[in-house]
Formats: sequence, structure tokens, C-alpha cells
Amino acid sequence: MSAASEGSTPGFLVWRLSMKWRVAVDRAVAPLGLTHAQYSLVASLYGMQRSGLRPSQRQLADHTGLEPLYVSKLARTLEAAGLVERLPDPSDTRAVQLSLSDQGRDVTRRAIDVVQQLLDRLLEPLGGLEGRRTEVFSRELALLLNTPLDTPQDVPIKEE
Repeated sequence: MSAASEGSTPGFLVWRLSMKWRVAVDRAVAPLGLTHAQYSLVASLYGMQRSGLRPSQRQLADHTGLEPLYVSKLARTLEAAGLVERLPDPSDTRAVQLSLSDQGRDVTRRAIDVVQQLLDRLLEPLGGLEGRRTEVFSRELALLLNTPLDTPQDVPIKEE
């Protein structure tokens, strides 16, 4: 642990790690014409399509954790770049379904390869992508991500 991290709260460390990751992914996918947020969208869309899904913008927002309005904005930008196709949802006239274009699939596959290499380097201290410590770390992160943070309104905030 670096001197700057000693004594830091877990929340601060999570924030710093997420910022380190965001910046690293931004730099890694920039040569492919993507930002980290765009990568998150196309990589998620790629995985969902491979599972046979053609998600709506709302479903993709729920999957990525991004705000629906932001997903809409990203989708329009990616559509203008020729990477994403936005089509009316046949079951809901208010919804839009997203899919990757041929060019989008090609760029996404290359971006996924780049990000996987980056992830392996990040996880090297834990034994790499296949390491036992990485498996435990991933389970712990999933547990934290699945824990709701909504606090009931009737619970008073503790003052110091």
C-alpha cells in the first residue's frame, strides 16, 4: 500500500481505484475512437448480443449502471460514428433497441482485447485474471455492488 493510501477509508480506496481504472481504459481505447463510457456501452452490448438479446436503451442502462439519458446520448454518438444501430422496439413504441453494426462489432472486439490486457496488468499483484486472490476480490466486489445503499428516510443521520 502506498503512503498516500495508508489510513484511507475503503470508500476512498474504491473511488481512487475506479478513477485509476477509468483513466487507464480511456487511454487504452482512445486509439480505437472510444471513451471509457462508450467502451462500457459497446462491450456490454456485445456481450448481450452474443447471449441472443437485442436490448433496449433502458435495459442497457440497467445492465451498465449508467443513467438512461446518458445511455441515450452515448448511443446517438455511437450511431453517428457508425458503430451502433438504434431501431424502434417492436413491442414498445416508446423504446429503442440497440445493436452493434458490423464495424461496431469489429471495433468492440479489438477494444475488449485491449481492455483484457489492461485488466490482467491491473490484477497482476493478485495473481492475474485467473488468480485465486482475483477470484476472491471479484466475489467481494460483487457482494458490495449487490448491496443496496438506499437508506430509509426515517433513519436519522448520525452526527459527530
